Amino acid sequence: MPKIGSGRPVWLVLFAVAAVGVGATTVGVGVAGVALGNTAATGATSVTSATGSTGATLTEAWRPPRVKPIFPHPLPGEGVWRPTGPPVDGGPPVLVTVFRTELDYPRLVAYVAWFDHTRTAIAYYPGRYEPPNAAVRGPMMVPYGQRWRLFATFNGGFTHVDGDNGSTVNGHVNEPLKDGNATLVGYRDGQINIVDWSGGANAGPDVAWSRQSLAPIVWNGKLNPQLNVNPNSPQWGYTLGGVTRIWRTGVGIDRRGNLIFVVANDQTVITLAKILQHVGAVRAMEFDINPDWHTLITYAHDHGRLVPRMVEPQPNQSADRYLVPDDRDFFAVYKRLPGPIADPLK
Repeated sequence: MPKIGSGRPVWLVLFAVAAVGVGATTVGVGVAGVALGNTAATGATSVTSATGSTGATLTEAWRPPRVKPIFPHPLPGEGVWRPTGPPVDGGPPVLVTVFRTELDYPRLVAYVAWFDHTRTAIAYYPGRYEPPNAAVRGPMMVPYGQRWRLFATFNGGFTHVDGDNGSTVNGHVNEPLKDGNATLVGYRDGQINIVDWSGGANAGPDVAWSRQSLAPIVWNGKLNPQLNVNPNSPQWGYTLGGVTRIWRTGVGIDRRGNLIFVVANDQTVITLAKILQHVGAVRAMEFDINPDWHTLITYAHDHGRLVPRMVEPQPNQSADRYLVPDDRDFFAVYKRLPGPIADPLK
């Protein structure tokens, strides 16, 4: 991994490439899979669509405002949300953006995805080895029968041994949930939340799945005061080579209950928490870290053909990760279907 201040700046590579066009079912991409262009941000928080091809009036959709740039002179497209995949019920189910995160280090870039909880359904899948004692191992990849509605995938959290991180699927315990751990919870009614767990080893009957990963890093919009920059922290993860800054990922919930995923290079857990706070997370938790494991993939659907695109630079993983069995657990983002969230493992 390039060191801070050395080599060609990452942001220069990212922002120098213009978008190649946005269609109804595909999105123009730069070198890292994120559409960028010269379109000015409007700051609007809602989008009203006209009449669709079927003649039905499409519904109004809320979307987050542009991410406020850190730098006084933002680069074209910096912080502007771009849709990926086709609209659902008149609104974008998934938005992605990138922005530079620190004035002192202009090569540091955050890659952010926002998932509308009213238009998407999140599924959790065990991997081949993680969690180690999965009650039902499942396909260990995105099931073939669900790929027609696939929007995105992203990596899971810290392994079970790194903090006694529990998980459950449909009332079955993979590893016991630990009180005090940050827990991403998917409810059967489609809602998503991050909770500071205090409910015992298993989740309740209204929970479709749950996944823990260390303690919360943002709570009620504020950083956890116990965060530190120790590269060998038992609380926040051991880094490869004992370096302070490393690739890190995290998830957050905004004020409207939508899920946010962040992946960024050369971060401490404190700077990761600040990024999630900056993009609107009121509660957040750290997911997997180190260069091998971070993965955010979006999918276009080209006449029945699934086209995966890695959002961030990731030379250690293929864009086909999660379309084949994987060693670690992960999350898939689907088009929302009517009714309660069904068992994704069947």
